[in-house]
Amino acid sequence: MFVRWDGQRVTADGRTVEAKSEPTLPGMEDAGLGPVRTFAAPEAMGTRFHEVRAKSALNRVPEGPYGFGWTVNPYRGCSHACVYCFARPTHTYLGFNPGRDFEKEIVVKVNVPEVLRSELSRPSWKRELVALGTNTDPYQWVESRYRLTREVLEALDQAKTPVSVLTKSPLVLSDLPIFERMNRERPIGVNLSVPTVDEKAWRATEPHTPSPGARLEAVAELRRRGIPSGILIAPIMPGINDRPEQIEPILRAASGADADFVTPIALNLRKETRTVFFEWLEAERPELVPEYDHLFNGRSRLPKGEQQRITAAARGRYRRRRASEREGPPMRPPGVTGREAPGSGKTGRNHPARQPSLFEQ
Repeated sequence: MFVRWDGQRVTADGRTVEAKSEPTLPGMEDAGLGPVRTFAAPEAMGTRFHEVRAKSALNRVPEGPYGFGWTVNPYRGCSHACVYCFARPTHTYLGFNPGRDFEKEIVVKVNVPEVLRSELSRPSWKRELVALGTNTDPYQWVESRYRLTREVLEALDQAKTPVSVLTKSPLVLSDLPIFERMNRERPIGVNLSVPTVDEKAWRATEPHTPSPGARLEAVAELRRRGIPSGILIAPIMPGINDRPEQIEPILRAASGADADFVTPIALNLRKETRTVFFEWLEAERPELVPEYDHLFNGRSRLPKGEQQRITAAARGRYRRRRASEREGPPMRPPGVTGREAPGSGKTGRNHPARQPSLFEQ
């Protein structure tokens, strides 16, 4: 059974007070994480969990084309085991390797809701958009036990802060009451990543994620509840999930779910993710190695022309499908939210807070 540490609290000046202290894992101190309790959960497929005390919760995002300025990440590492995950290099900062350790050594910031409430209570907080799911999935398996994401959402709601969520899990529906409450007062977007509905490609590239069908059903349920929600086809990988007959079922299901948008995003192999992905290619799809060597020669992203080729077709198809069915607006371009954040002076319909995926960064 998972339990949060007893005796833990956050003082008015943001300091975390603990009843006990334990050794620090390599890299934890530099990452702003305190003493840990480490244990294995038999029901979690050989995964070890490291409970840590975070010194901060809100992470400032450098200015760029992201559409949000802050993130909160209750967990580090991800049990979804997506071979392409751009966040894998972050595990090296903690003294872990970005391969199997990223999937099996999960860091849990047990005090993040308390720290977040303290930070949100500061007079300097301007209620800017906060994104969840930009690093690792806030609704991965461990969330079903700790419910840290739920407490984070409650804290953001109490602070009247707009939120954008990206996930691969229908577990997000467990927080529907919070999203409905938020949606009545401020911008919110709850978006699902669905790279493929092809079972072979799904099981090969993201083996521990919930089924794509369940994710698409989650989008449909969110839309039925009036909550802005879209789908990211992310990442699109040449030779793996990029064929028209693989993309079209996602577009059809997205239209049926009344998804606000569909955003296709090409594969990004930055830093250690490249090594992990190429090791997977050599083991599972060796015939594609020469093509990927050529496409990613000296770069982490596909050439711009290839990116446009991969993404333009899906964007166009969904736009035409939505227009022909006359079931709401076509897919919005990146950065358009409809209703602006509090304090902007602009009003309008509550459209989703759009969130670039893990794979755009």
